[in-house]
Amino acid sequence: MMHWLYRLADSARHRARLRLWSRTQASGRRGEDLAHRFLQREGYQVVARNYRAQGRPGEIDLIAWDGDTLAFVEVKTLTSSEYSAPDRAIDADKQRSMFRTASAYQRRSGVEWARIRFDTVNVLLTDPPGITLFRDAFHPLRRATP
Repeated sequence: MMHWLYRLADSARHRARLRLWSRTQASGRRGEDLAHRFLQREGYQVVARNYRAQGRPGEIDLIAWDGDTLAFVEVKTLTSSEYSAPDRAIDADKQRSMFRTASAYQRRSGVEWARIRFDTVNVLLTDPPGITLFRDAFHPLRRATP
């Protein structure tokens, strides 16, 4: 029953967003909504959405606690997997941007780097939606630093 209600509410929100935003922006936000609920079902506690550090470029889609680990989550949404998996769009520049934004959040919150990781959620807007979580998807400290 709850699944049906979520789908109805999700559809209504998506239609409303299409009146204000481009199809790409509306689909991206719909993917974030689906990823948020998925992570909650997986036991994550979401503490921030669309986080931007003050005075800095870059955004992190979701920030959530997974047990005692703080996960910075990038959500990638596509309407089909015809070309490639959505997470393939997370290049070194995006990883650097996420690292800078995560660093600002880390300084503000005081969480130790040893308790931080970067996750990715792929969302395919099919019926039903396909959602895949990649824990510890990349390590910007090792691979994406300039």
